Amino acid sequence: MTLITGTIITFNEEDHIEACIASLLRVCAEVVVVDSLSTDRTAELAIAAGARVIPQAYLGEGPQRNLTEKHARHDWILALDADERLDDELAVAIQALPLQDPAEAYAFNRRSYVGPRWIRGPGFYPDFVTRLYNRTRAAYEPKPGHAGVLAPRVRRIPGHVLHYTYDGLSDWIDKINWLTSRDARGMFDAGRPPSAAKPVLAALGAAFRQLILRGGLFRGTDAWLITITSMFRSFMKYQKLNELHERQRAGGAAPGDGLQLGQMRDANRNR
Repeated sequence: MTLITGTIITFNEEDHIEACIASLLRVCAEVVVVDSLSTDRTAELAIAAGARVIPQAYLGEGPQRNLTEKHARHDWILALDADERLDDELAVAIQALPLQDPAEAYAFNRRSYVGPRWIRGPGFYPDFVTRLYNRTRAAYEPKPGHAGVLAPRVRRIPGHVLHYTYDGLSDWIDKINWLTSRDARGMFDAGRPPSAAKPVLAALGAAFRQLILRGGLFRGTDAWLITITSMFRSFMKYQKLNELHERQRAGGAAPGDGLQLGQMRDANRNR
């Protein structure tokens, strides 16, 4: 049987971390947690649940995720977010995999919840994520913003990752604020110039993508909820980028003040 290392990146996830580790240990020989210096009991609970914990100030999503695999004892990596779990069908499917080809990674469908409600609109479901891969041939993109696994080949397998994304609508808005700050800072550091038109164009593009390209216009209230939050996120990401440039020109607060990424919310909340 090929052994798998489960990996998680965390910041203040004491409400989720034990269940996530227990889920990974159904199919993994070990679990590695890279923790962004949590101020709650995340690290303590993770150790008690059987994981190895490596403290590391947040480096950005891609670098932080790639750091987890450097501490793994096995080449096959199964990466979950702290608020994710394997359902029974997916656990059985993973256990049945031969894992003989390191060039092949595996993607799973994800069910995302806002509170107790499974959101089925476009962009939320179906939502395939690549999470099982061999570190000798694949890795996360090394970028600070939302990063995915780059692999030579990806195969989908049955089952679901259960993603307890947001505690409710207020939590959803809070995380959009965090995510847009993260993304704006990443664009700023990459040299992306400001644009007065880009926030509006990005919001309109998000609406077109959700309602037309993904068929949300005909998928009920969930689709409209996702469309409106997607428009808001797209608009604020570029507006915050403009704000960083304005601060730099004004010689005021250093760019990125208030965007202490590893000290706000866990990087793995990548909606």
